[in-house]
Amino acid sequence: MLFSLKTSLLRLTAVAVIASGLSAGAQADTNLLNVSYDVSREFYKAYNVAFAKHWKQTTGETVSINQSHGGSSKQAGSVIAGLAADVITMNQASDIDILADRGALVPVDWAKRFPHNSAPTTSVTVILVRKGNPKGIKDWADLAKPGVSVVIPNPKTAGNGRYTYLAAWGSVIKTGGKPEQARALVTKIFANVPVFDGGGRAATTTFAQRNMGDALVTFESEVPLIQNEFKGDYQVVYPKITILAENPVSVVDKVVDKKGTRKQAEAYLKYLWSDEGQQIAAKFHLRPRSDKVLAQYKSAFLPVTTFTVDEVFGSWRKAQNDHFKDGGIYDQITLSGRRNQ
Repeated sequence: MLFSLKTSLLRLTAVAVIASGLSAGAQADTNLLNVSYDVSREFYKAYNVAFAKHWKQTTGETVSINQSHGGSSKQAGSVIAGLAADVITMNQASDIDILADRGALVPVDWAKRFPHNSAPTTSVTVILVRKGNPKGIKDWADLAKPGVSVVIPNPKTAGNGRYTYLAAWGSVIKTGGKPEQARALVTKIFANVPVFDGGGRAATTTFAQRNMGDALVTFESEVPLIQNEFKGDYQVVYPKITILAENPVSVVDKVVDKKGTRKQAEAYLKYLWSDEGQQIAAKFHLRPRSDKVLAQYKSAFLPVTTFTVDEVFGSWRKAQNDHFKDGGIYDQITLSGRRNQ
C-alpha cells in the first residue's frame, strides 16, 4: 500500500538532551529527568510544556522536565549505569525489563501499573522510499531482493531496528510461513543493509541527508518529521501486515524514592492517558490509545493489519532472549552474512 505524505509543520531537532517545561532562568520546585528513545524528542518537548502547566494549575508546584534521547538500549544501559532517570519512556518493553533484571530499578511487574501494559501510545513500522518508488517496493519481500539497499538501525542498540527485524519475521509467520522461511527473509533483508546506525534518528540522517539506500524502515510517527526536515519527495509504503510498536513507560523506583519525586513522576506518566496527552500524541503522529481521540484523527492514521510481539514471539523477554542476546539468531544471521560476502 503506497501513500504520499504532505509535509508536516513539525520541526526535527538534533539535540541529544533537551530541557523543557520552564522558561530560561525560572526556578523549579521539582526537576524530573525523562530518559527516552531516539525519535521521541519532539513529542515529549511539547508534552512536557503541557504537563508542567497542568501540574502548576492543579498543585501550585512548578515542575521542570529534562529529556535525554538516544538508541533505546543504550539509554536503558545508561540508566542501569547510574543516569538518574525519574521516568523511562521507551518503544519496547525489553528496555524497561532490563532495569528490573539487571539493576532492580523497577519491579518485574512494572507494566501492570498503568493501562494498556503501561503503553500510552503506539505506532507501526513502515517503509519510506524515494520519489516514484524506483525499486517498486511494496512489501517486506521486496527489501530482500538483490540490488535493493535498505537503511535500518542496529537491532542490538535500537528499538527501531528490533521492530524492523521482528516485523519482517512476523509477516512470514502471520501469513502461514514457517520459522525457517522467516529466517531466510530476514537474512536477505539484513544482508542488504549498507550501514548499521546506532539509533533511528541516525538512520534517518543516513537515508535522507547522506542519500544512502533505496528504502528506510522506520516508525510511522517519524515520517512527517523526515518530510519536513529534509524536504524530499518521499513516499511511505505500508506493508500488507506489519508490527504494532507499543511505547511503554515506567517510573524508575529507586531514583524517585531516593529523590522524593515519586508523586510528580507518577503524575507525569499518568497524564499521558489524559485527553490532552492523547491529543498531543496524535498531533505528533503517535497512535493514541483513546478511541475518542483516535476518531478525531482518523484521517491521519491509515488502517493497517498489525500483530504484536506477544502474538508471534510470546513476549518481549522471549524475543530478546531468542533473537537479540549475544549469540542469538540475529548474531547468527549477521555473522553468516559477513562470511558470505
